[in-house]
Amino acid sequence: MKLKFLAAALAATLACGAAHAQTVLKVGSTPTGSPFTFLDTKTNTIEGVMVDIIKAVGKEAGFEVQIEPMAFSALIGSLRSKRIDLISAAMFITDARKKVVSFSDPVYRYGEGFMVPKDDDKQYKSFADMKGMTVGVQVGTAFVEPIQKSGMFKEVKLYDNPPDMMRDANAGRIQGGFMDYPIAASIIAKGSYPNLKMAKSYEPTVVGSLGIATRQEDTELLARVNKALGKLKADGTIDAILKKWDLAD
Repeated sequence: MKLKFLAAALAATLACGAAHAQTVLKVGSTPTGSPFTFLDTKTNTIEGVMVDIIKAVGKEAGFEVQIEPMAFSALIGSLRSKRIDLISAAMFITDARKKVVSFSDPVYRYGEGFMVPKDDDKQYKSFADMKGMTVGVQVGTAFVEPIQKSGMFKEVKLYDNPPDMMRDANAGRIQGGFMDYPIAASIIAKGSYPNLKMAKSYEPTVVGSLGIATRQEDTELLARVNKALGKLKADGTIDAILKKWDLAD
């Protein structure tokens, strides 16, 4: 009888341990998307708006979060191949992406920004004002297609990550670059690229909303994420996170 009791207790303990292990979800984030996701060199961890949000969602929804740093262009492939379970980064909800992954309710909305040399005082409003220029844009972003299709540019250089593009813009190797406005503005404000500024007159072509991505078959997980997001929006947690990182609601 005692042996049966011990066996039952051991089985219950193992079951609880397995259940607990299943609550740790791997979340893909990029190390180069401040203030949304970035590598904090002091702690060697990924921090930012979308990291804070997914951790708050996990706490509310009942799962732990393990942040997995990777290039933006690798996020969707990694999600679909099950290397990660969620994406929480500066990723727009687009029709093209919704064909291969599912998105949560929107988290934050903004458009692309245009960065130029500090001595460039032209009032850029649209692509038409940039005819004949050589510009850069990050691979995998929603901005690539409209920029390429505009036919306005002498050359559109594609970059795997923002730092490479910003270094080229800062050194004058390209005449301007397109990035997520909050990310570009945040990096430039820190003084890392002293020769650059944001073209404040530019009106974004692609305005979209960020969302947390799941695999299309993970409908139960998506429902949990959305339920948690709804509560966090209602109780002011999302607003507090945005305010922490100097972003307007």
